[in-house]
Amino acid sequence: MDKDLAPLDVKLLRLLDQLYATRSVTRSAEALGQSQPTVSIWLARLRKQLNDPLFVRTAEGMLPTPRTDALIATVREVLTGLQRLSESGAAFDPSTAQRRFRICMTDASHITLLPRLLSHVRAVAPGVALEAGRIDAELAQALQAGDADLAIGYLPWLDTGFYQQTLYAQDWICLTNARHPRINSDLATDWNLGVYQAEAHIAISSGTGHQLLDNALASQHITRRVLLELPGFLGLSAILSTTDLVATLPRHIGETLARTAGLRVLPCPLPIPGFTVKQYWHARYQHDSACRWMRGVCAELFMKNASHP
Repeated sequence: MDKDLAPLDVKLLRLLDQLYATRSVTRSAEALGQSQPTVSIWLARLRKQLNDPLFVRTAEGMLPTPRTDALIATVREVLTGLQRLSESGAAFDPSTAQRRFRICMTDASHITLLPRLLSHVRAVAPGVALEAGRIDAELAQALQAGDADLAIGYLPWLDTGFYQQTLYAQDWICLTNARHPRINSDLATDWNLGVYQAEAHIAISSGTGHQLLDNALASQHITRRVLLELPGFLGLSAILSTTDLVATLPRHIGETLARTAGLRVLPCPLPIPGFTVKQYWHARYQHDSACRWMRGVCAELFMKNASHP
């Protein structure tokens, strides 16, 4: 590349385009929002850089030279490319967008969050589709690569390179059959730590908070008689409704299952650390307009007792 060849200023390319279209310095100046003397100075600079008159004044206006005729297609291609670059950050319009969002979440969120999210998205963004992804060892890489747009849950290992926003806090409750033969109420006479240890339990081995429960039981030397272990919450309410087993689980999923299946909600008789459910995204997509819209939707639907970002 010739070191003496200075790059062309974008405003000079726009001037060349306007002169080619209007054949007039005056009208080109008006279109560019500049004075006529300024445009004349720009044209002189352009002529010097390209070593060609570019336009010749005639009775019909400023007519292009053959060099200009040869350049104009390339100039307009460059200007179009620059325009596309400037539009890359344009606002996301959910009403017209055709887009799929992949949101990684636990199966508990499939029950508690996804129905409401889907209903809202269908109402305001008919061309947008949702995909529920898994929370697994590949989550961080998926968010970084753009294979997933968002993750929702208790995911304390997502730190460096990720943004996060708290949606709501979780504590713990217990669920039983509403017609449990020995637990008739949540009064201390019917429900206490001794009763908790005496009853048989269902353990849920999935979910991002179950380790908190296991650690709390171990640290307090409390044992449960687990008769059934499930990998997730699918089928839990049906089993509780037909047995005398007890389940210990986060409040949001527990109260949701209790409402739909008519189960009894009991306070947890042992202290278990609470946790916060957050939405997480990679720093690469902090300013992506589509991802910002989806994060705003999740904040609007699920954030409690906090102002929106």
